Amino acid sequence: MASSHSSSPVPQSNSSDAFFKKEVDATKRFRPVQSLPDVCPKEPTGNPNNLRDSPSLVVDQQRWTIYHSKVNLPAALNDPRLAKRESDFFTKTWGVDFVDTEVTPSFYLPQITKEHFALYQQEITPREKVHERCKNICTPKDTFDRTLLHTHDKSRTDLEQVPKIFMKPDFALEDSLTFNAVLPWSHFSTAGGKGNRDAASSKLLQEKLSHYLDIVEVNIAHQISLRSEAFFHAMTSQHELQDYLRKTSQAVKLLREKISKIDKVMCEGSLRVLRLSLTRNNCIKAYNKLKLMATVHQTQPTVQLLLSTSEYVGALDLIATTQEVLQQELQGIHSFRHLGSQLCELEKLIDKMMIAEFSTYARNDLNRPLEDDCQILEEERLVSLVFGLLKQRKLNFYEIYGDEMINTAKNIIKQCVVNTVSQIEEIDTDVVVKLADQMRMMNFPQWFDLLKNIFSKFTIFLKRVKATLNAIRSVVFLVLDKNQKTRELEDTLQKNSAKESVVDSEVAYLTHEGMFISDAFGDAEPAASQRNASPNSEPCSSDSVSEPECTTDSSSSKEHTSSSVTPGGVEMMIGDDMKLTDLELVRLANNLQELLYNASDICHDRSVKFLMARAKDGFLEKLNSNEFLTLSRLMEGFILDTEQICGRKSMSLRGALQSQANRFVNRFHEERKTKLSLLLDNERWKQAEVPAEFQDLVDSVSDGRISLPEKKPTATEERKPAEFLIVEGQKYATVGTVLLLIRIILEYCQCVDNIPSITTDMLTRLSDLLKYFNSRSCQLVLGAGALQVVGLKTITTKNLALSSRCLQLIVHYIPIIRAHFEARLQPKQFSMLRHFDHITKDYHDHIAEISAKLVAIMDSLFDKLLSKYEVKAPVPSACFRNICKQMAKMHEAIYDLLPEEQTQMLFLRINASYKLHLKRQLAHLSVVNDGGPLNGLVTSDVAFYTGNLQALKGLNNLDLNMAEIWEQKR
Repeated sequence: MASSHSSSPVPQSNSSDAFFKKEVDATKRFRPVQSLPDVCPKEPTGNPNNLRDSPSLVVDQQRWTIYHSKVNLPAALNDPRLAKRESDFFTKTWGVDFVDTEVTPSFYLPQITKEHFALYQQEITPREKVHERCKNICTPKDTFDRTLLHTHDKSRTDLEQVPKIFMKPDFALEDSLTFNAVLPWSHFSTAGGKGNRDAASSKLLQEKLSHYLDIVEVNIAHQISLRSEAFFHAMTSQHELQDYLRKTSQAVKLLREKISKIDKVMCEGSLRVLRLSLTRNNCIKAYNKLKLMATVHQTQPTVQLLLSTSEYVGALDLIATTQEVLQQELQGIHSFRHLGSQLCELEKLIDKMMIAEFSTYARNDLNRPLEDDCQILEEERLVSLVFGLLKQRKLNFYEIYGDEMINTAKNIIKQCVVNTVSQIEEIDTDVVVKLADQMRMMNFPQWFDLLKNIFSKFTIFLKRVKATLNAIRSVVFLVLDKNQKTRELEDTLQKNSAKESVVDSEVAYLTHEGMFISDAFGDAEPAASQRNASPNSEPCSSDSVSEPECTTDSSSSKEHTSSSVTPGGVEMMIGDDMKLTDLELVRLANNLQELLYNASDICHDRSVKFLMARAKDGFLEKLNSNEFLTLSRLMEGFILDTEQICGRKSMSLRGALQSQANRFVNRFHEERKTKLSLLLDNERWKQAEVPAEFQDLVDSVSDGRISLPEKKPTATEERKPAEFLIVEGQKYATVGTVLLLIRIILEYCQCVDNIPSITTDMLTRLSDLLKYFNSRSCQLVLGAGALQVVGLKTITTKNLALSSRCLQLIVHYIPIIRAHFEARLQPKQFSMLRHFDHITKDYHDHIAEISAKLVAIMDSLFDKLLSKYEVKAPVPSACFRNICKQMAKMHEAIYDLLPEEQTQMLFLRINASYKLHLKRQLAHLSVVNDGGPLNGLVTSDVAFYTGNLQALKGLNNLDLNMAEIWEQKR
């Protein structure tokens, strides 16, 4: 048995064959059986009758109980720290040393080191030396060792006689090879007359096997004799263990009887009360669970009912609540195993229904009659749909609205064209089938009214889109605001939950320390009531007895809802189940705002296509300035309206207007340049009468504003044309071409006022026009081109003077035109004003050339006449009379055309030329200022010239300085 592990394996024997080491006393080898002080130290060990029949609360409260036990049998058997169970477990004595325990070193015992044994080593060392000397002197007692070795060698020799096959661990006679090796068949053969010999062999085999058996039995007996002490010890331990178990069984029986009595008196009633309370709670839970199951069972019919009334949000909330109940409170119920997947499919169906419903709503909202009504169509329905789509995270629903906007914009133009064409009798819809061709058959007033109608429809359309998108954005912002408030509330609740966790931790601590279940229930009730009163508590707790009625609100009560009102006055409930981040909501709001911008772009793009369809045949380029002005104003007004509605500029229509404006500018400029060219080619350069309307035009410019005055037919008929054009008190003699040129210039300026976007183009075209007039007039007058073009016989001084005065009139208006354009240009465009500076310089150069031409005419005349001058009688000479006659003709030709100052300056230059030629002729004739007869004749002629010249109108105060004709004496 296993007792060999707890007792010595070396027996005591007096025989010579025994192996002896040290004698052990039996009384010391076995400890007496003791009681169990560690398990039940105060249990009686005597007569069982000494036990009390009933427990005493007075005495037993200080008695040892099972809760005082530090080691028990199950704990010892199931000790996880042991790799395997101890082999001597059932032979060890029960008590303090039954289980190995680690002893904590005492703080009161000193730590023993080698220095503490130094004195002992000093004392024992001499004794050890004496003992070693005695061992060497005394005879060694090796008799026992030799006997033992002899016996061992003899046993080994005997065992070596036994074949090795018998010693194999897998020895089995069932094996044919093993059987043939042990019992060869040759010993049992009877054939060939060898029976006697075979019988002898069989007998010899039997004796040999018997001999092997004897050897084995002798060795077994020898081994048993060597271990006899161990067998006796095992038997003794077995009897002692049986006695010990018997006493332990009696003690356990007494303990169980006592515990049974305590259970009946103290525990059974209380436990029954607890059992009934738990049973009642379980019944309430089962009742509530059944009610919950009944409610969940009605989910699908309720969802169908809500969907029939388009209550998508309510249906989604009900599905979400039911899904939560199924996952938390009804998980594992067999009858509802398919309900979750059915609700998921139903939720997908609702998603499709909401998207289809939103598409229908968008179509109905955008395609209703475009009257002056911008109210939102069924705002409650829209808010419900948007809220449901947000709940299902269908954040791309606005794309559906965008697609409907594109289709609606196309239909608006198509419907307006159809309505307008149907009212025009001149258009035969049977012959002209296409709407674009029908539209091109309209004249400008009809087409303008159509465009005006389209713009008004688009304006109402954009206002409706803005109102609808604002309603959707308000829902998004309300959800975003609710998310922010929810986060603030969660932060507040986290602070309050820290205080509640203290009570829960106390309950857990008391339960862990070993309090009874009833005490734990009693302590947990206040904490539970406190938790139920907290904001996060569930109104229907499954452990509460006072709340028997519990429905699906037990799972959905965690979702706080708040009431919010949209700007349109629609109230809606927002729950905490909107699983949308702030980033997603802000991105959606930006996309909705971008959709409004897209609506404006769509209207502008469709308008551009409508405009381009009408401009294919050059219709818009053929408009006059007034028609284009009205068109431009209409388009600018629509652009401003859309910018005010949508809050962003759309460049497509503005770009199309700019493109058409550029074409209009080109055509406008080409028409007027062609007109000016025709006027110049037919101009005879004679002074023209100035109609009253041109004088009014000039007067309006003099008032500081450049505009074409309105025509007044009645007043114009009463007023006669004037001979001169009065500009700021000065008279300007002009030709008809210049009058029309002034009107053309004012038309350019007025176009800039009406269409500011073409200011730079108009400036370039106007400068080109002014340059063209300057260069062309120079070719016709100074270059004598009018002789071939108009058929003039000659270019007279009057023609030259009139041309100079016309140029001066244009120069007078150039600063005014420059200031007009400067006020309408951007600062970065002021560099374009240098064109006016170049034009002014060119005009002044042209005027100077005309003046030089007039002087040159007289200079050639003086050279011709004075070269034949001879100083002789009569006085005045014919040469001087001819010169004075030509001077008078010159004065008569230019005096009424040029101002007096310019006339004086011109005659001063002519006089200087006259003096130069006279001086040269006098020097040629050797006439000097010596007071002689020749000098007197010359002086008389000069006096005649001076008198005639100063007698001309406006030249009486002219300083001629005729003394310069004489050579100065050196």
